[in-house]
Amino acid sequence: MEGQALNKLKIMKLESLPNGLTILRIILSFLLLGLVLYGHWVLPPPIHPTWINYFACLVFCIASITDFFDGFIARTFNVSSVFGEIFDPLADKLLILAALIGLLVWNRAEVWAIFLILSREFFITGLRVVAASKGIKVAASNLGKYKTGLQITAIAFLFMDYSFANATLWLAVALTLYSGFDYVRMYAKAR
Repeated sequence: MEGQALNKLKIMKLESLPNGLTILRIILSFLLLGLVLYGHWVLPPPIHPTWINYFACLVFCIASITDFFDGFIARTFNVSSVFGEIFDPLADKLLILAALIGLLVWNRAEVWAIFLILSREFFITGLRVVAASKGIKVAASNLGKYKTGLQITAIAFLFMDYSFANATLWLAVALTLYSGFDYVRMYAKAR
C-alpha cells in the first residue's frame, strides 16, 4: 500500500515536470526581453556591454533547452496534459518572439526576416486551431524540429553578434517557410 502511494507520488511529480519546464520557459522569455531592454542598467559601466550579449544568449539557450527536455520527458515517460499540449507550443513562440524583438531593438536582425518567421508561426498556430476544431490532428514533422533548431542557432549567433549570423537567420527563414508549406500540405491531405 505504501509502495503504491510512493509510486503514485513519483508519477504525479513526473507528470508535472514538463509543465514546470514550460512555465519556466515562459518566465525566461520575459527575463530575456527585460535583459535586452534594460541590461545596461543591470550591468552598468565599467562592465563591458558585450556581457549583456553573453547573458542574453545564456538565458535564451537555457530556455531553449527546457523545450527539448519537456518534450523528451513527456515522450519518454508517456506523460502528457492538456496544459502541455496548449502551452508548450505557445511558450516556444513566446521565447522566439522575445528573442526576435530583442534582436530588432539591438538592430541585429532584419525586419523582413523577423516578419516572415513570425507570420509563419502565427499562421500555423491558427491552422492548428482550425484543424483541432475539426478533429484533425496533424502531427509535427521532423522538418518542424529542424526549423526550430535552426531558428535557435541563428538567434544565439545573433545574440553573440557573429558576422555570419544574419546569413544563418535567412537560412532559418527559408526552412521556416518551407516547413510551414509542408504543414499546410499535411493538413490538406488530412481533410
